Amino acid sequence: GLELSHCVGTNSLGPVGPWRSGGPCKMKRVRTVFKPEQLERLEQEFLKQQYMVGTERVDLAATLHLTETQVKVWFQNRRIKWRKQSMEQKAAKLSQFGVIQPASADSTDIKDHEEDTVDVEL
Repeated sequence: GLELSHCVGTNSLGPVGPWRSGGPCKMKRVRTVFKPEQLERLEQEFLKQQYMVGTERVDLAATLHLTETQVKVWFQNRRIKWRKQSMEQKAAKLSQFGVIQPASADSTDIKDHEEDTVDVEL
């Protein structure tokens, strides 16, 4: 579920959504908390395909009682997690053979995929 709040000091016509006040008028999104059943289904779908688009995303969101944006952002964040885990496994295998990876490789690869790190609803 999402907590709904708005900026302190705004009238009732002010912005309402999944945001909370972090100061006089600084807005911060409240993190979505997924139910275990939702996470299990999202993970199952991710194992089948890493990109969920179009009607498949709409249908999955409806089935899980989530917004399409929540499903989209979950997949974006899950791809980042998957890439990071893949990089760590690769580094572990290389270290077993005494091969040292340059320290900057991780940050470069992550920067290449920065467009996937969005965690806000529009």
